[in-house]
Amino acid sequence: MPTTRPGRRTAFPAAATAVALAAALTVAGCSSSGTPAQDDANAKITLTVNLFSDFGYADLYKQYEQLHPNVTIKENRADMGAHHQNLQAHLLAGSGTADVEAIEIGQVAGFQPQASKFVNFLDNGVGKDQWVPSKTAPASSTDGSVLFGLGTDMGGMALCYRSDLFKAAGLPTDRDQVSALLTDWQAYTAVGKQFLAKSPNKGAKWFDSAGNLFSAIVAQAPTGFYDSSGKPVVTENPAVKQSFDLVAGAVKDGESAGIQAFTPAWDTGFQKSQFATVACPAWMSYEFKANPPTDKGTWDMARIPGGGGNWGGSYLTVPKSGKHTKAAVDLAKWLTAPEQEAWLFKNKGYFPSDQALWSQPDIATHTDPLFNNAPTGKIFSQSAKDLKPQPLGAHGAEIGTALGNALTSIEQGKADAATAWTKALADVANITG
Repeated sequence: MPTTRPGRRTAFPAAATAVALAAALTVAGCSSSGTPAQDDANAKITLTVNLFSDFGYADLYKQYEQLHPNVTIKENRADMGAHHQNLQAHLLAGSGTADVEAIEIGQVAGFQPQASKFVNFLDNGVGKDQWVPSKTAPASSTDGSVLFGLGTDMGGMALCYRSDLFKAAGLPTDRDQVSALLTDWQAYTAVGKQFLAKSPNKGAKWFDSAGNLFSAIVAQAPTGFYDSSGKPVVTENPAVKQSFDLVAGAVKDGESAGIQAFTPAWDTGFQKSQFATVACPAWMSYEFKANPPTDKGTWDMARIPGGGGNWGGSYLTVPKSGKHTKAAVDLAKWLTAPEQEAWLFKNKGYFPSDQALWSQPDIATHTDPLFNNAPTGKIFSQSAKDLKPQPLGAHGAEIGTALGNALTSIEQGKADAATAWTKALADVANITG
């Protein structure tokens, strides 16, 4: 799927060029026994945090620095692909990592074999019961003895829709009625045809991009790109082909605006009302805040067709090769504690992965004026509870990119569905070896 810009997250980012590092780099920050180095509790230190997008932490950093006067926090951001490839290279070299490193859920399986190179949070006062097993398992060693990642947000899904465009096309605007109308993705694409036929705004399409829609649909399947043994199953899993065909058919019917996500053209699409619906995980609310319609149109939010599902979400890790591992563990634990995750949802829109918060009144009853006071807490909580976790694999992000690129080629008129699918399978084969 499309490459992210700073501040954006996506389940299947485009891969970036790896940064070459000298293999002779020396190991730093660990003793010969592999025990993480510790700091004097009163020493002045700078903790580095490497992220691939805006996690909304700026205000929280200030609060943490006030609570810990000896700590200064420096955040760095890179393109998602480059960020993860740099982290892999630094882990291999034994040096060069930040004190805290983020890993996106679509990438985390690729770090499981290196679980021993991260601090084990289970040895540092963290219990797995803070999160659902589907969140902790991907960031654990295969035997479950090491938890190397603390869950930040989850990408619980909803459907965002322009109620004014719906009304103009004779469709219901009440969010409960919209949810009842768009029960599954077949119904969604069928209503899309009705919208195109009846909408007086001929410049508005039904959805923004094939890649975004495919991400949402395939994320709901019990099995996606990998099976539970870690084997890639794109060619064998009918859910992948069915999702691809459904989206390709909608593109053929003219329902897609054909605007790749996280691009300037996509921003313009929001502003100029070029699409009526967007499959939106919780973290995507940033886009709506940044790009309100210039015609004063109103966005609303309904349940996602098909129910449940997760698109995106991340982890914080502490590599053993970092300079200040003890202080980094404390920071990572604090940033992912319930109080901070609740604040991030209410102020930034990032839905918490801490499962106890899903039923907490100020989360479960939270509404967002950006979406016509939609009960976002209820919608995303229910989506998280309905989630049927998918097995993850080391190259899930790259596979998603290949399939997304194939759908883009259909949107651009460069290939028909059959040709695009064949090309995608060849690309997947090259990725998985």
